[in-house]
Amino acid sequence: MIRLGKMTDYGLLVMSQIARSSKAELHTARDLAIKCRVPLPTVSKLLKTLLQSGLLASHRGIRGGYSLVREPHLISVAEVVSALEGPLALTECSTNVAGLCDLEPSCPIRDNQRIINQVVRGALEKVMLSDLIRPMSLAAIRDNRGNLVQVSLAPGRMQ
Repeated sequence: MIRLGKMTDYGLLVMSQIARSSKAELHTARDLAIKCRVPLPTVSKLLKTLLQSGLLASHRGIRGGYSLVREPHLISVAEVVSALEGPLALTECSTNVAGLCDLEPSCPIRDNQRIINQVVRGALEKVMLSDLIRPMSLAAIRDNRGNLVQVSLAPGRMQ
């Protein structure tokens, strides 16, 4: 099973909570922990990682806190996942690091694994933080024979 880690799940939750507010509003770790129902130490760790990755800005002072560095429609889910998980790689051979897999030199499906990895990453790059804060559904496009041609997000519509 391909599964994102719990920290990434929480990170997306925290980032979407920040995205729901006005750009001028600052968020403390404590407030985010309460609103997201995630333990404060976990939120603090997430905020530090997201700050270091350049997705958040930190504002010091008595009324300080965290804010997004860009508008929510300019931050992709792929960026958040990469910040918290590292580069997206579904298999060892879909990374750019040589020698992780013993079968690498003779693997007949290595190139296809990389293509699959690119497709998944591309899908995550198309989903923006702003999409997470409103209802989404999938839109299926079929050809004249009824065969599925493409599936895409249809933000703002419920099915």
